[in-house]
Formats: sequence, C-alpha cells, structure tokens
Amino acid sequence: MIARPTRDMPDLDADDADIAELDQDEAFIADLAEEAEPAPGSVAMGRAAIARALKHAPSGPGVYRMLGPDGTVLYVGKAKSIKRRIVAYTRPTGLTARIMRMVAATAEMEFVSTGTETEALLLEANLIKQLRPRFNVLLRDDKSFPYILITRDHVSPQITKHRGARNRPGDYYGPFASVWAVNRTINALQKAFLVRSCSDSFYEARTRPCLLFQIKRCAGPCTGEVSHTDYAEYVREARDFLSGRSKAVKEQLAREMEAASQELEFERAAALRDRLAALSAVQGTQGINPRSVEEADVFAIHQEGGATCVQVFFFRTGQNWGNHALYPRADRTLEIGEVLESFLAQFYEDKPCPRLILLSHDIAERELLEEALSTRAGHRVEIAAPKRGEKRELVEHALQNAREALGRKLAESASQARLLEELARAFALQGSPKRIEVYDNSHIMGSNAVGGMIVAGPEGFAKSQYRKFNIRSTELTPGDDYGMMREVLTRRFSRLLKENPRAGASPLPEGEEAPPSPAGDGEEVSAASSAWPDLLLIDGGPGQLKAAQETLAGLGVTDVPMVGVAKGPDRDAGRETFYVEGREPFRLEPRDPVLYFVQRLRDEAHRFAIGSHRARRKKDLTQAGLQEIPGIGPTRKRALLHHFGTLKAIERASLADLEGVPGVNAATARAVYDFFHAKAT
Repeated sequence: MIARPTRDMPDLDADDADIAELDQDEAFIADLAEEAEPAPGSVAMGRAAIARALKHAPSGPGVYRMLGPDGTVLYVGKAKSIKRRIVAYTRPTGLTARIMRMVAATAEMEFVSTGTETEALLLEANLIKQLRPRFNVLLRDDKSFPYILITRDHVSPQITKHRGARNRPGDYYGPFASVWAVNRTINALQKAFLVRSCSDSFYEARTRPCLLFQIKRCAGPCTGEVSHTDYAEYVREARDFLSGRSKAVKEQLAREMEAASQELEFERAAALRDRLAALSAVQGTQGINPRSVEEADVFAIHQEGGATCVQVFFFRTGQNWGNHALYPRADRTLEIGEVLESFLAQFYEDKPCPRLILLSHDIAERELLEEALSTRAGHRVEIAAPKRGEKRELVEHALQNAREALGRKLAESASQARLLEELARAFALQGSPKRIEVYDNSHIMGSNAVGGMIVAGPEGFAKSQYRKFNIRSTELTPGDDYGMMREVLTRRFSRLLKENPRAGASPLPEGEEAPPSPAGDGEEVSAASSAWPDLLLIDGGPGQLKAAQETLAGLGVTDVPMVGVAKGPDRDAGRETFYVEGREPFRLEPRDPVLYFVQRLRDEAHRFAIGSHRARRKKDLTQAGLQEIPGIGPTRKRALLHHFGTLKAIERASLADLEGVPGVNAATARAVYDFFHAKAT
C-alpha cells in the first residue's frame, strides 16, 4: 500500500484493491501488539499502544483521538475509514519526524464513529477548538468578530453592534473585521435608513426627539415623528441592503426620488437624495470594493521564520467589511496548504459561511470541505484558488497584507525577546521569563472587590489566560489590600499546586493540603493557564510584596521570583520604585525600555482589574432592589431584567405587564408590583 501524505498524517483511505494488503498489515499489527514491552516513551511503545487500539477501531468514517499517558489529547484526526488510517502510524518507516514524536507520546486512542466523512470533518474541527491538542494546527487568535444586529424584540427595531453569543432575537450581519468597521457602517446606515441606535430604555424614556433626529440620522419613532408602518419600511430596506440586495434598494430609492421630483415634492426628493448619497458612501469609502464579487471571504497565507499568518478579508453586499490577521500555531514541517485547510475548518466552526471562499493556495480536500461547510451553512459554498482576473487580484492583495502583517509580528517578537532579556538582567532573574503574571486589586472602600491577574510572555499579552477573582472572604476588613492579595494568591497557587505540581515547589507540611479554591468563584483554569510563572509582578510596595511572599511560603512555593512595583511620588509614571527580596529598593532610568515595559504590564493589570470591578458594581446596581423581594431568585431577576431592560422600567410596569414576563407567575408579579408600589408611597 502506498502512503500518500495529505493534510498532516498519512492517507490510508484505500480502495477495494488495497484490502488484501490491509489484511497483511493487520497480521503485522497483531504480531506487534504481542511483542515484549518496549521502552517507555519510545516510538515502539507508541506503535504497540496504537496496535492494541486498532483491535477496537471502527472500519467506517469517524474521528480518532491520540492520548498521552496522563490522558491529555495529543492529536485529533478524521478518516473515511478509521481502521485504515491508523494502520499507517504502526509502520516502522515512512513517518515524518513530527508524526514519530506524536506516536512516541501516544499511550491510548479513542474513536467516535460518524455517518459520513463530512460529519467527521465537522466533528474534528469542533474537537480541535475545544481540546486544543498539541500536534494539531490551532487557531490561536480565536476572538469573536463583531456583527451588526437589527433587533426583532421591539415594536421599533434597533440597529446596534454585537459581539458574543447570539441570544437576542434579531438579524445578525457580519462578521466585520473590527468594531471600527461596524461603527463606520452603522453611522452610514443611520443616514441612509434612519433606523434608531438608542437602547430600549432610552427609547421608552423619550418625551421629545433626540439629537439624532435633528441631524437626520433617526426617523424618531420614539415620539411618533414617523408611524410604525413607515418605520418598518425603513427597517426592511436596511435588512435588504445588509442581506445583499443593495442594488435593488438603491434602484427603489432612485425611483422614489424621481417620482417625488416630478410631483414637485422637492423636500422629500432631497431627503431621498441624501439617503442615496449615504448608501454610496458605504460602498465608496471602504478601500477595495470588488465589482464581480458580491459575497466572499478571502484567505491568504504566508509562512516565514517558522511562523504563519493568515489574512482574511470579508466582502458582503459588494462592500469590504474589513480584514484581520490571524496567527495559527502549526508545525513548521507542515505544507502551507495543509495548514490553510485545517485553519478553514476551525475558522467556520462558529461563524456564518459565505457562498464563496477565495484562497491563495489550493487545498487537498477542497470538495470535502465544500460539502462540510455547505451542510453547516444551509446553502452551497464554493471554495476556489483563482489564477486570474479580479478574484486573483483580491487574493494577491490579501497575500501582500499577510506578508506585511507577519513581518511586523516577527519584528515585534524580536523586540519582545530583547525586552524580556533586559527585564531578566534588571531583576537578576536566571533567564528570560516565559510567563509573567501581574496582580492588582480594585474596589471602592472595600465594596465589589476584585483581584485581577494578567499574563504576558514572548508573544505579548495572553488575554485568554487572564483571570479575575471576586473577593468573597467575610473576615477581611473593607479596603484591606493586603488581605485581598493573600486571598487572590492563595486561590491561584493552591489550585496550581493541585492541578499542576512541579518539583521546584516545596512540599506542604505533613498532613496539610493546599486550601481549596472557594466554590463558585466563577474562574475557569485550563491546562494552559496552569503553567507556572517565571516572574510575579505585584502592584504595590514592600507591604504588598511581603504579603505575597508570606502567602506563597505558606503554600510551600519558595522559588517563584517576585517584584513589587510601587508608584512614584504623586503617582508619577516613570518614578516607580522596585522592591526585590535581598536587594535595596531601586529605580530604573527614566528612559529605560524595561521601565516602559513594566509600566505597560502594570497598566494592563490595572485596566483589567478596574474593568472587572466596574462590571461587578454595575451588575449589583442593576439588581439592587429586586434582591429584597421575597420569592425573587437569580432566575426571575434575569427574566425581569431581560424583559424590561432596567430597574426603572420594572418599577413603572403594570401588574399585567409583570404577569406577561416568561417564568413569572401571578403571585410573583403581585409581589413585585406591591414592593415597588409600596416604596413609591
């Protein structure tokens, strides 16, 4: 049987002519599984483990997982025939160095059967994003892209930007590459379609039109300046435009303008003219706007210096909705087409797929990926690598952006590496830190206290590994910063000791265990975030540093370097004093790049802690009052606030309105109504 390298593993989707040879392979596998126990961690041991798993492997399509000795998922793959695919891993020759490392680390395998290979591809992409296996291509910068939302839960629909879960009823248009692109488009659409952008609570409180009505960016439905019927027509036109029927919308407005002019309704004709001009502005100020491509995503990939950049452009309704650079993690031995193929399957796992996808490089399983994406999207999806014409020009433009973005990224990485080396020298560390954790607290007189932890390393800030700690100890004096720091570090490192102990951490006294992290603290600590830090930066002076040192020493952690960063006189930036155990307090030169770097780290920790504190305080303020009503728990609080939007709207609601809230019965509605009615009197 010939092993043909496709994707990132040997291809053994053999046809019927290969069945006899497969039988010979299985005889070889049986002998391999019965051999003497090979050396732990060797390729032979991994082959033997795979051979044992082969006895239970299904013959049909599905997904397989290769697991390490500790149960960690090393690799997720899919196959038309799982049994035929994994036979390749047991062969003594023909494997790349990367696959040999993967086989050597394998202790067992798991299988999931699917109905078709298309289902297997979709499941594979889902599992890779969830499990993030070490040997797969990983989409690292997997933030959610912003969308435009036109709501459907109000008599006068609202247009707004949206990011995250799509829980609110309405129509979502996107993705856009940035919030800036969303804001620019919404601004132009308001001029063209006069759809409101205010919140529902603001809408309900209006007694006269706001400024947006005066500057002709809203039709004013809140105060009856336009009838609900006419406003619904504006909303329909906006939906049509964002759905790809922009040409029809512009033609309709042009006909109406012509008719108004002939009927001598010059004021109405002028308003329609302004709306048409706004629509032209949407399409005319966005750089490249293709003539022959109505809806497409353009992907271009570039590799250099062992790094990979994928540049994606979003085109919808003939408009450029922006571009974004992503940097997937991929082994440098993989072919560029293999990386792009795996990237695409993961990219569309949680995003709407356009009807056309243009690529800079062709991929081996293009037809299979087309079928999988068409199944997920509910419409036909075409994938192409154009060689000429306007589509090729779009791809070339994206490829140029990918080259430039990767060049900037490599330059930043080199600069970051030099900064970390200088940081190690300034603080007398044994080597450049790979993981820096920075801690800060935020509160107002002890209320809504939150501790924040940010993480930075050779690739900059690792925002997926940031953590917030809601301070819940009842024994703390309000405003006790030292006590808050002790609680944060106790929770962080006790969990770290439990989930990822290391030889460098001193053992706890006999009979003692690391205190458990308080239940319900809302923190998710993944395997990636359990890595041990090489340096702790504590926002504070000698008191904060001493509290941190005593806390870690009590947990048996004595080998993690710590630095206290105290603000300068009058909190002046550039005059910070640094406290390190065994050294006199010192300052860095005012123009020292290390000083700027530490300031950036501290300011990011401060921003994150304050943001978490404000979010918690806002939530408490929003729910204040409801928690005092008997029979109102968290579920009914959420139902009431989701239905009415604000506490003031709940206070003004009639008994009938309260009874109409899903999940609120008549008795509870009466309790809420009586509570606010009694308070008002």
